[in-house]
Amino acid sequence: MSVESIARKMLELKILPRLCILVMTCVYIRVIEWGISLDDLSTQQSAMISVVSGSMTGSLAVWLGSEKG
Repeated sequence: MSVESIARKMLELKILPRLCILVMTCVYIRVIEWGISLDDLSTQQSAMISVVSGSMTGSLAVWLGSEKG
């Protein structure tokens, strides 16, 4: 099996985008857990949670949109 055929198979199975979404989901869950564990959120902490939530929503929308074709 050559490197080219392995790369072609990885592209066909879309392994890298799925791995990226999996990692982003794990990080998103950890951020939410961190936010829940705090007694009192500052504005900076709530802004960070908001940014992470927004980026997760956007990346998931882009990924699901690219799965159609």
